[in-house]
Amino acid sequence: MSDLLPLFPLPNVVLFPNVFLPLHIFEPRYREMVADALSSDRMIGMVLLKPGWQHAYEGRPPVYPIGCSGVITHVERLEDGRYNIVLRGVERFRILEEARSRLYRLASVEPVAERPLAAEDRKALRRQRSKLEALMAPAVERQIGASGVVESEPRAGGDPMIPSGMADEDLVNALAQYLDLEPVEKQALLERHCLRSRAESLVELLEMKVMIARTPGGSHVAH
Repeated sequence: MSDLLPLFPLPNVVLFPNVFLPLHIFEPRYREMVADALSSDRMIGMVLLKPGWQHAYEGRPPVYPIGCSGVITHVERLEDGRYNIVLRGVERFRILEEARSRLYRLASVEPVAERPLAAEDRKALRRQRSKLEALMAPAVERQIGASGVVESEPRAGGDPMIPSGMADEDLVNALAQYLDLEPVEKQALLERHCLRSRAESLVELLEMKVMIARTPGGSHVAH
């Protein structure tokens, strides 16, 4: 990361390491941010706005201190100056101090490294993956039933939504980002100190939502 990282605060988006995020950039200050990033290291820091942001959105409403940097991997500049971009999550960071030298937000940050996984952590992560695949299976069955499409052969792992070759780390981060969870729930997952803890928290969260969905008036979380 550069000394000052451009910040892109949103109320409903949390980026995770090594996960892709498509974004449509239309506000003038964030068009400037993208242009500056493209002429530099192509890095942008995604941060989540705290509740109550609506009252000060045009200014600098409070954000959670932990975010995730992303590198711009694809860019399309539209004729009217808007951008379609794709970010790939790189690493978590903690905001130390914000600068006020641009229309958009900039901050000095420090990396927040994932705690290395020991052999026992790897085994635990593999167990959590099995639980995640089992929790996702009913959602897949509902989708297949709704579409009327039945696979001629089951894929490895039994879940067509989860590629068997995807690394455990990438799977946990991808599910944390893409599942229909509340933004604050995703933020809490991002802030977990290691992949094992994030996986365990994700399993607990999904198990809770499944339990709620089975009660009268509940609804399903995975779509």
